[in-house]
Amino acid sequence: MKNKRGTGLIIVGLILILSAAGLSVYNITEEKNAKIFSEEAVGILEQQIVVKEDFEIFENAAEKEIPDYILNPEMEMPETEIDGIGYIGTLEIPVIGIKLPIISEWSYPNLKIAPCRYFGSVYLDNMVIAAHNYKSHFREIENLSAGDEVIFTDMDGNRFFYSVAAAEVLPPEAVEEMTSGWDFTLFTCNPAGTFRVAIRCDRN
Repeated sequence: MKNKRGTGLIIVGLILILSAAGLSVYNITEEKNAKIFSEEAVGILEQQIVVKEDFEIFENAAEKEIPDYILNPEMEMPETEIDGIGYIGTLEIPVIGIKLPIISEWSYPNLKIAPCRYFGSVYLDNMVIAAHNYKSHFREIENLSAGDEVIFTDMDGNRFFYSVAAAEVLPPEAVEEMTSGWDFTLFTCNPAGTFRVAIRCDRN
């Protein structure tokens, strides 16, 4: 009887080990695919985006064209479609060496491809971007420091420059806290999904 019980425990242990190994392989595969998808999308977007000179206000407004988003901050952010998915631009964080495409609408399937707009607009100084804790996506944002540069470029070629101002740890249900009070926010969950790391940025 004891031998049967011992054999049963060994079998259960082996099943658990194989399940854990299978889950690890699955996660590694998903992360690898996300890196490939993001790199391909950035390449396509960079071919389409013509970066404009940083806008300055002149005494004579005729000297330079005023961007549409300044005339109408409530406007929808322009999108480009790749494989049926809308993208609103690219995100660059030089200090951690990432440049990523940003999907217009947040969803769990979209997060497996690239970071997504979770809320707001850069034109209204309230945009929030979410991404998985993949190494090629937002795993390293927790290492950002105050003053680090963050750059968002929209599909019209307008560039928006930000500086990291603060880092916060928030519970998953803190939606209102996540989406209010800052010019630009990046966030990701910890691997267990028990809290979120939010990087708050001020527009320069």
